[in-house]
Amino acid sequence: MQQIGSWQWIEKEEVASTNDEAYVLSQAVKSGCYVVTAKRQTNGRGRRGRSWVGYDGNLFMSFLQPVDMAKIGQMVFVVSLSLLETLQELFPKIEAKLKWPNDVLVENNKISGILLEKGEGDYLIIGIGVNLVGAPKLEEVIYPAASLKDKGFEVDRLTFFKKYVEIYDKNCSLWQKQGFAPIREKWLNNVKGLGEEIAVHTDKETKIGIFKNVDEDGILLLERQNTLEKIYAGDIFYIDKTKEQVK
Repeated sequence: MQQIGSWQWIEKEEVASTNDEAYVLSQAVKSGCYVVTAKRQTNGRGRRGRSWVGYDGNLFMSFLQPVDMAKIGQMVFVVSLSLLETLQELFPKIEAKLKWPNDVLVENNKISGILLEKGEGDYLIIGIGVNLVGAPKLEEVIYPAASLKDKGFEVDRLTFFKKYVEIYDKNCSLWQKQGFAPIREKWLNNVKGLGEEIAVHTDKETKIGIFKNVDEDGILLLERQNTLEKIYAGDIFYIDKTKEQVK
């Protein structure tokens, strides 16, 4: 076990899922913050029951830390904002945007996945996958994926990981000291589609409206017929006004 920032760091050669490794760890420890990384991941999971395809050279990591479970919605924003800021610091000219609730887009392609799961006790498991060198080319996907290498941005997994830990630590500290407001402000300054018409696909229906804001729990506020509706879960699609289609 190594130390990186405020974290005890465990590096694995190959795992089924770094989140599974973090869960086992949460059963054995009583205090402290940990992060598990792996060179290879064979059975990763994505949000809403989807699979996460891993390629050798990509980054697979799971953070294990005590978190007030009532604030999990805010935590998603700390995690995704930190990913965006890592990209911006490593590649100042990168065209990157956030996509509600937890995606990071590079040139309109998804390059990462985030999955939060409950550990033992007060522990929260924060699983993150970043497509550094490869991404699945699947037809039946909610949003097209790409790797940083596909977009002309090359970085090795440990360099990205160490920069992410540095920025994530700063944002966690900001969140703990000043609350969600400064995190939300930075996130909103970098989100795609704010103030624009979007389509939100939920489990039951598709809703079209104006993306107005996110509330203090990170819930999307969609304006429809002059009324703000709260969207707790769903997939956003952006409406191309020049072609009058959803993309």
